[in-house]
Amino acid sequence: MMTPRQLLIYMRNTLEDAGMESAGFESRLLLETVLRLPHSAPLPEIPVTKIQLEQAKAFLERRLAHEPLQYLCGTWEFYGMEFSVGEGVLIPRQDTETLVETVLTLRKGMPATKLLDLCSGTGCIPAAIAAHLPNVTGVALEFSRAAFGYLEYNLQKHAPQMTCVLGDACSPPAQLLEQTFDVITCNPPYLTTEDMTCLQPEVAKEPKSALFGGADGLDFYRRLTPIWKNVLHADGWLLYEVGAGQAEHVCCLMDQNGFTSVDCIKDLCGIARVVMGQNGTKTT
Repeated sequence: MMTPRQLLIYMRNTLEDAGMESAGFESRLLLETVLRLPHSAPLPEIPVTKIQLEQAKAFLERRLAHEPLQYLCGTWEFYGMEFSVGEGVLIPRQDTETLVETVLTLRKGMPATKLLDLCSGTGCIPAAIAAHLPNVTGVALEFSRAAFGYLEYNLQKHAPQMTCVLGDACSPPAQLLEQTFDVITCNPPYLTTEDMTCLQPEVAKEPKSALFGGADGLDFYRRLTPIWKNVLHADGWLLYEVGAGQAEHVCCLMDQNGFTSVDCIKDLCGIARVVMGQNGTKTT
């Protein structure tokens, strides 16, 4: 019989032999998933069951086929919160925390915030904002039916006051165009044609519809900006996540569409990651 520690060594060695750079980290997360242990909990001394051993070997096969670690674990951390993830939904990334931080700074001290999150995916952006600001309400909009199930689950867990809507941000449901919002956030698909040809194998397993933003990666910014400006309050903000090297182009689009106070915010790596603009002059 194999103990959890012996199984961990077996899993780590298997991943190392396949050239996985983070074999130690990944094998530990996969074992915790198999054993249903909290992260970093002590490993039990009792032998693993036959079912657990089979599941561990199945996980290794899938990981060696470059299935994302996050999909295998079924959950992933974002802004200190746990989100359900799986095939068909974009995996939350640390880059996107810059967008959340920017909104929290903008709305600090406000008694309430009505938020619209476009291309919402897992719902990590509105959930993180709602967890750190008072009285956040609003809508999370997602086009993909596969992703929508994760969105509903995650927001029910973290921000049940938010409404989930299945629909196309580029062809909006009428019910949204009749509302107004304090803040609109969006992490749209922004990879270019060139980017799509050299994806890491794991990223290629994520939904193309959440990655590809047209030849130059800017298609969604062009289409979304004029549509959603009209549902912002007079002093409301539109904030985008952007890819490396895209901030200047998106700032120009915001300027062309009449936004004021247009600015970009760098992430922890010094890359301009968020472009923001205000709908008109802020009222006093």
